[in-house]
Amino acid sequence: MPVLTSVLLVDDDPTTNFLNKLLLTRMGVAEQVLVAENGEQALRTLNYACGEPTDPTCPRLILLDMNMPVLNGMAFLEAYVQMPLAQRYAIVIVMLTTSLHPVDLARAQELPIAGFLNKPLTKEKVTALLEKHFAPPPTTSLTE
Repeated sequence: MPVLTSVLLVDDDPTTNFLNKLLLTRMGVAEQVLVAENGEQALRTLNYACGEPTDPTCPRLILLDMNMPVLNGMAFLEAYVQMPLAQRYAIVIVMLTTSLHPVDLARAQELPIAGFLNKPLTKEKVTALLEKHFAPPPTTSLTE
């Protein structure tokens, strides 16, 4: 599994951020793990870190909480799609939630998310996520 250059955790709960960052660090998922406590901070982080799509500080993965003050996950996504494409290039966004109302689920599926994960984040969930979105393509052997 390749090591990502950067992951952004977006959650208003400091304990959740601490535990998720600890999990990702222990698993060796990313060279750096950034943290934002709401969608507004996350947007500022992206504006700073993603000037160019190849910037090593630009997150390859965003784990986004749905319910937060200031700017919630849905509002973050609505603002995110307005960002220049270069800043959004190759970023996988996964929503973390404890429950999702069917109306929110339908609305979220219209936005650029790769999927949903129920909290809490676990090693197994992270491994499955990485295999699904970041595993190298299978190699084919050519036989003569």
